[in-house]
Amino acid sequence: MMKLFVVRLVKPPRLLNNMSKKILKKRSIAKRRQVRSRAKVSGTKEQPRLAVFRSLRHVSVQLVDDSIKKTIASASDKDIADADKKGKKPVEVASMVGKIVGEKAVKAGVKKAVFDRRSYKYHGRVKALADGAREAGLEF
Repeated sequence: MMKLFVVRLVKPPRLLNNMSKKILKKRSIAKRRQVRSRAKVSGTKEQPRLAVFRSLRHVSVQLVDDSIKKTIASASDKDIADADKKGKKPVEVASMVGKIVGEKAVKAGVKKAVFDRRSYKYHGRVKALADGAREAGLEF
């Protein structure tokens, strides 16, 4: 039943060529990974969920209290000034985003969080973001 649900979410109305079949398969596999990891992670008021979103150019993160479905704090690399990002690698920028969200979380009174990496592997920008949040005082 899970497989049918995931395929309906991602499947386009019509496939154009073999490349779109590959993309469809890749997206459905990623969606299944996301559903699996999300089933194990839930945020509360005392320990909210730190949800990461990563695109090809940007990275963003939110602290979410799932019991009331509210965002406590959020940060993105769009919040960082261009002068600060200039000449830095994406991993360094992700670390800066982690520090920003960690500082916002500590201001909001949150000391512990549950890390939700979605369907992304825990390396590169995702790991740098988590390390930056830890440096700012957030515990996982």
